[in-house]
Amino acid sequence: MCSGGFAKCLGISLMPLSIVCVLCNILLFFPGGTIVESEHITTEVWYFGGILGSGVLMIFPALVFLGLKNNDCCGCCGNESCGRRFAMLSSILFAAVGVLGAGYSAVVSSVAIHNGPLCVVNKTEWIYPFSDGDYLRNNTIWSICESPPAVVSWHLSLFCVLLVMGLIQIVLCAVQVINGLLGALCGDCCGCCGGVSIQAMEPYKHLLWMKEDDCPIFILLTEDDFCGLI
Repeated sequence: MCSGGFAKCLGISLMPLSIVCVLCNILLFFPGGTIVESEHITTEVWYFGGILGSGVLMIFPALVFLGLKNNDCCGCCGNESCGRRFAMLSSILFAAVGVLGAGYSAVVSSVAIHNGPLCVVNKTEWIYPFSDGDYLRNNTIWSICESPPAVVSWHLSLFCVLLVMGLIQIVLCAVQVINGLLGALCGDCCGCCGGVSIQAMEPYKHLLWMKEDDCPIFILLTEDDFCGLI
């Protein structure tokens, strides 16, 4: 598979992951599926790890990766690989942005999972009863949270999804860093605008090389065309 085509596959994979992360972050504003006052929402939710980190900051790399397959690489004096190499090199920067965004989301999610949710205990008091993370090993103490209903499982499930999605995004962006380096150093195995298949080249037996305005131009000729020139 060409480096541009592989990058497109990575971009396609990142898009649904970003949407899932945004939705999870939005759902966390409604602990236990209920509407509460803003000061009763867990602090880590306001860090917008899923919306900004794994969402907005991941959209830009995903769009860049999607565009690499059909990138116009014919602008460097007719050199197909020139523009494509530069595009693959620039994709590394966007992949780095994606790693930072997903990393931010993963860190926020980890902290939120450790601290646990903000909930009501003793009928009126809003606190963090699981700040030492012990509830992860002992689900019998989840009943300490009296309200919102099922807030512990809600909190834990959504932040775990954000953590897993963030880690997957980090891996995909890291893979694109390697893919971008290979594409920049070795070039894309496909020709410009979709490439030229071996079957399509079979009728052409001769390669004519010429220069125009100091730019190389290569023309494929059939046997009959070549004989006509000479």
